[in-house]
Amino acid sequence: NIPLLQDGQNKSITLSQGQIASLLANAFYCTFPHRNATHPKAEYCNYPTINFQSLFAKWSDRKEQKFRAIFHYFQVVTEESTVPRGLVTFSRCHMSTFTDWRSCTALLPNLYITSEGLIEKDGQGMLQVDFACNMVGGGVLGNGLVQEEILFLINPELIVARLFTEKLGDNDCLKITGSQQYSKYTGYSDKFQWTGPHEDKTPRDEWQRRHRQIVAIDALHLKYPKEQYNMKNVHRELNKAYCGFKGDDNTHPDYYPAIATGNWGCGAFGGDPKLKALIQLMAAAEARRDVAYFTFGDGHLQMEILRMYNFLKTAGITV
Repeated sequence: NIPLLQDGQNKSITLSQGQIASLLANAFYCTFPHRNATHPKAEYCNYPTINFQSLFAKWSDRKEQKFRAIFHYFQVVTEESTVPRGLVTFSRCHMSTFTDWRSCTALLPNLYITSEGLIEKDGQGMLQVDFACNMVGGGVLGNGLVQEEILFLINPELIVARLFTEKLGDNDCLKITGSQQYSKYTGYSDKFQWTGPHEDKTPRDEWQRRHRQIVAIDALHLKYPKEQYNMKNVHRELNKAYCGFKGDDNTHPDYYPAIATGNWGCGAFGGDPKLKALIQLMAAAEARRDVAYFTFGDGHLQMEILRMYNFLKTAGITV
């Protein structure tokens, strides 16, 4: 039996890439029992869907591109010459003690900000942020096709997390270490296109995991955008980001990699990009990590965030 990463736990599961391929093949054929019921009293109602039936329903151009990425993954993992032989670790992290943000004296971290590039490409070796849904993977097996879903399509091993990861609480995150990128793409949402194979040359660690760590943190999805400025909600986002950014206690902070992030919780979630950038900078400061920030083609936002950052940094403002 595969253990579950349940609410409130600090727990890890490590699977071989071959085991993940087998589990995803079962998901493709919709063989996981008790995972199709969605009513509130169902055994797995607090878990994401894992069987692929929703991907087969209501054909669309988006789903055609999704299947291209998924079929390519299965082609790679079933050919003897390309079958991957590493490991992937899924770690649920729960935070039970909280930072007193009002008394935090950390200075803002170093910031690199650009309107060009992509987190997964230009954030190599960094802690890469997945702008997650609280049900990890979001709409990857449905119609969703924004940052998280694209990440799960080009790294399909992430999809298996939906099998055993319970809905993320306010003080939880999921870190995935060692996943492999299989596909290239262009575009976003309706303009997403699978453009071909990606040969992942990322080196492996002593556990045979790719040197790639992704952290899934879910921002608030508020009905009224002005609610994001309430201090209760600001604190929730600070704690969520800090939970994701906090390093391993066994590693000296000098060796923590930087965070590769961007407009977390913006777009469909209605977040203010400048507020979310500031929250992430504050959480990164407390976690003692530098930040690489990607605005995804928005040069105006790049300059606005940089202007805000330079003002605060020059004035020596603490968190």
